Amino acid sequence: MILKDSGVKRLAVYVMHDNDGIVDTYIDAFLKGLRSEVSCLRVVVNGGVAKEGEARIRAIADEVIIRPNEGYDITGYKEGMLAHGYEELCAYDEAVICNDTLYGPIHPFSEMFGAMAQRDVDFWGITAFFGAPFDPFGTISYGYLPKHIQSFFQVFRKDFMRTEDFRKWWEDMPAITKYEDAIGTHEAVFTKAMEDLGYRWDVYCDGDAMSEYTWDPLRDFPRYCMETLRCPVMKKRTFYHDYLEAFVRSGGEAAKEAFAYIRDETDYDERLIAANLIRTCNMADLRKRLGLTYIVPTKLDRTGTSPNRPVSGGGQKNAVSCGKAEDKCAKIALILHIYYDELAEECAAYAAHMPEGVDIYVTVPDERKRAIAEPYFDGIKKNHRVEFRISGNRGRDVAPFLVTCKDIFMNYDFVLKIHDKKVKQIPLLSIGRAWEYLCFECLLPSETYVKNVIKLFEDHPDLGLLSPPVPLHGPYFPTTGLGEWGENFAVTKETAEKLGIRAPMDEKCEPVAPLGSEFWVRTKALKSLFDHDWQYEEFPREPVGIDGTIMHAIERLYPFAAQSEGYYSAWILSDSYARVHMDNWAYMNNGLARAEAERTGGWKPFREFLSRTENS
Repeated sequence: MILKDSGVKRLAVYVMHDNDGIVDTYIDAFLKGLRSEVSCLRVVVNGGVAKEGEARIRAIADEVIIRPNEGYDITGYKEGMLAHGYEELCAYDEAVICNDTLYGPIHPFSEMFGAMAQRDVDFWGITAFFGAPFDPFGTISYGYLPKHIQSFFQVFRKDFMRTEDFRKWWEDMPAITKYEDAIGTHEAVFTKAMEDLGYRWDVYCDGDAMSEYTWDPLRDFPRYCMETLRCPVMKKRTFYHDYLEAFVRSGGEAAKEAFAYIRDETDYDERLIAANLIRTCNMADLRKRLGLTYIVPTKLDRTGTSPNRPVSGGGQKNAVSCGKAEDKCAKIALILHIYYDELAEECAAYAAHMPEGVDIYVTVPDERKRAIAEPYFDGIKKNHRVEFRISGNRGRDVAPFLVTCKDIFMNYDFVLKIHDKKVKQIPLLSIGRAWEYLCFECLLPSETYVKNVIKLFEDHPDLGLLSPPVPLHGPYFPTTGLGEWGENFAVTKETAEKLGIRAPMDEKCEPVAPLGSEFWVRTKALKSLFDHDWQYEEFPREPVGIDGTIMHAIERLYPFAAQSEGYYSAWILSDSYARVHMDNWAYMNNGLARAEAERTGGWKPFREFLSRTENS
């Protein structure tokens, strides 16, 4: 069936669900783009929805159906299509079913609908899954995954909808109680079942040329699909699904490339995607999938002629000149805690790398330590305002940050928090010294580096927190992986709930946290943390344990606080230290691989290697 050039009557059924009932703005954009191509837009909400979000949906859609969160999207499709009876459905030339697992339109939907109207088909979609010779769900009647139109966007023509085969398919749809049933009941089998009955189908993004490269082109080659095939949508799961999936089928570049294309080459606002991902996804997954690791030049100034561009908000100029006097420039501060007298000189040397005009706050436990540390800062005072504050010896470096400096923190746009570090629980002090070197070299190795960091924040308005990666050397190897939590997950989660910090937190996903308690931060990102009026009494007296305290919780809570405020967190490395870190990773990986190959009897592809190791 080929459609007429004009006057096509279309129904669109859009199914959505959110655990918190929130309607993110990417949904508004999708619905507006879809509404312009259909005669009737019917939104089906599986579960509850907040009043504000519901009002926005109703302002776009022709009809909104709110139903229990049962039967997944497939049952929502059925109820949406048959809401007013089968005859009403068949009055449309086309019926579209789609859901909220998509971002778009990346390109106008009109391009796709116009092209597909000329194709003589009974039903169609945007993309196809090419099939696989196995059934990973255990619910597919064929015993394997046949080639099929992906059910996140399917379209049915009038003549097809009038058939008894189509009618019986939906009317006889069994109850769906789990995801695997949704795949086996409809998505993976509908296309083949109807094709076997003689019905014709096609997809807008003809990716057959890629069938030897992938089973799922939109998941593995999303940039190609959008850029070359003009695919108007991007699948959400590409940005957050288990990284192993990406790692074993590619180099892990798919999500990074797709996001860069959307941001740099299209008119779609990529911040709609970022806002939804930051609210709903674990930051550990986003960091890996989106490559949220920044390698920043130490000597090459990337700021151009003006190292600080105007930013929103008030404040006086205190950092690097913005040029015009009326510009509102980023206000920057360094908050530095010094406990060890012998490290004061080194701390002052690094503090000197802050650009002229940056305010420097130095917290010390008592007046005696102040008298020892302050002379090392004499040379800095001519270009910076340096203020020493007495914090007492409670709460390590965390209480001085949250209590001693709480009155000034929100006066700035960006803050660098660092402290001296001497790890005494490890016999060789060189091991802890190397961790201190990692932190300092990845946070303020040079003045040029600091300027580049500020430029990074200004170029990425959703960036909230930058932390050095976890150390790999010596006894710190167990810190990688789930070791980042240590014995601190419960106390971190409890503290988050106490402070009203809401962000996805999972003991099986490592926190993207500054485990050295040193980081760059956009102050707005820690608003929820500083809204609590911290007192010294909330922190334990010395001596304190090596895990399980409020300090260890807060150390891991920083990225979740940022995420709760709508910002993402990332790793940061200087270009000079990145070489060291890469060498450490390679050495560690090669050593583990050799040892495990010897233990289990030979080399295997990574997924098999990992599975064999876990099960042995």
